[in-house]
Amino acid sequence: MKWWKNKSIFIISLSLLITILVWSQIGMYLAHVLLGTNLEKNLFTLCLSLFDENISIQLIISMFLNLLIAYTILMTLIKIGHQYFLLRRFKKKISQMVDTDFTKLLNRRFHRHKSDILVIQDHQLLAFTIGFRKSNIVLSTGLIEILEEYELDAVIEHETSHQKNNDSLKIFTLQLISQTIWFIPLTKWAYQNYKIISELLADQYAIHKTGSEAALGSALLKLIKHHFNRKPSPVLAHFSDESVNYRLKQLVNPHQAIPIKLKTTSIMASVHMMLLMTVMILVTMS
Repeated sequence: MKWWKNKSIFIISLSLLITILVWSQIGMYLAHVLLGTNLEKNLFTLCLSLFDENISIQLIISMFLNLLIAYTILMTLIKIGHQYFLLRRFKKKISQMVDTDFTKLLNRRFHRHKSDILVIQDHQLLAFTIGFRKSNIVLSTGLIEILEEYELDAVIEHETSHQKNNDSLKIFTLQLISQTIWFIPLTKWAYQNYKIISELLADQYAIHKTGSEAALGSALLKLIKHHFNRKPSPVLAHFSDESVNYRLKQLVNPHQAIPIKLKTTSIMASVHMMLLMTVMILVTMS
């Protein structure tokens, strides 16, 4: 578990570092363009200075850079706004579906002192963690009906791990970074792999709490056997998602290493971009 935890911290740190580098360059460029701040060295002004002798090419590069920056800022605002309204609407819908009596019963049965489990009336098999600041575990009556109590306990512990680690917020942040800073390939890699690692960590937490892989494996196989029909929803931490194959491999053989694939071209492109930005920042500050 410690290895996966360290891996998740590395992935988040790497993605945030890239974000800081890119946005610092954008901020300096905007200060130069809008406020007339004199910046001798900046990634974007450097691109323009390379074509001082060719006005037409410089104009094209300038338009491209301005469009890239405008896209990055606009998409960031749109994604945040969309997530906010979608989450708000989703929470309202869930509140209308809550089975109050069943919710109280389940919170008492599993000793949830904060009453953070919500049971909703739905025939679909649903188990997920929702919310950024104060998250709740949502379970559907359809899911509860097909699981034995020990299997349900494993599912709840799995979601508790997501809850404690604030995985919904982390996944949304990494998704936002990967979509807005798409020109750094490592951001997409970080987003995709953190989703897998967060599920593996949640599985290991559930196994530690329940004392066996049997309950979690049995619950996961039941969910795979039944088909999931997901509707559009905000960023959630689901019990069953696209990382299911990795999770089954870990349950069968916990000591087997799971490869986190990353193409050399993605590494080189990202590293070169990050180094260039770092040099420009240091030169600018000197």
